Amino acid sequence: MRKNENVFSSAIGGAAAWRRRATSRLVHWSWRWVQRAGAVTAARPGPLRFGRIGEGTRLAFPQGTVFGERWIHLGDYCIIGEQVTLTAGMMPDLDLGPDPVLRLGNGVVLGRGSHVVASAPVVIGDDVYCGPYVYITSDNHSYDDTTTPVGRQWPRTAPVEIGGGSWLGSGCVILPGARLGRNVVVAAGAVVRGEVPDFAVVAGAPARIVRRWNPATGWQPPLRTPAPIPVPEGVTSEQLQAVRHLESPEPIGDQ
Repeated sequence: MRKNENVFSSAIGGAAAWRRRATSRLVHWSWRWVQRAGAVTAARPGPLRFGRIGEGTRLAFPQGTVFGERWIHLGDYCIIGEQVTLTAGMMPDLDLGPDPVLRLGNGVVLGRGSHVVASAPVVIGDDVYCGPYVYITSDNHSYDDTTTPVGRQWPRTAPVEIGGGSWLGSGCVILPGARLGRNVVVAAGAVVRGEVPDFAVVAGAPARIVRRWNPATGWQPPLRTPAPIPVPEGVTSEQLQAVRHLESPEPIGDQ
């Protein structure tokens, strides 16, 4: 009798485990379907009506806060991660005039949870890559009036420009009035204001230049590691593994 009870309990346990696995698969499959269906593209804009959304550009689902779309122009082949906020104006339903306020060039990548908040013009050049949780804004709170809460005072605004080819590390903040040149690297967590020249690396809060490229002398201070060599076209993963083993041979035992 006891043996039959054990068999019955095992069968019930197996069925419960199967149901849990099936439910898990269904939940994950359903969420992937929702993500695909909720993504925004030029062909499938959903409820969003951008001033322009370029070919190949995709906003992942779920989107963050988005308003003032009429004054937001997105270039071609941009990748906008989940929960990214894109806003033009301080609040919805404002008339911001005839010109775009927020412009993304072609090939821009905005990592998950990033925010771009624009009342004054914000221009992000081609092929700018942003890590997750980057904050770019043309607005800053004022605190001139000590009798009024800071959040109720009219903010200061100044245009922001980020040059093409730049890389913005995770969690960095780009403040009003910042003007970044081409191929600028912003370290994770940096807080940037003012002008940054082409081909510079900035870090810290407030950010300062820690490395810069000079046509005569190259990078100063010099880079600590050699530039990576691109993988030649047509090389297979098996060939790469073989090369890796040649460069890092197995250690030889004591002799």
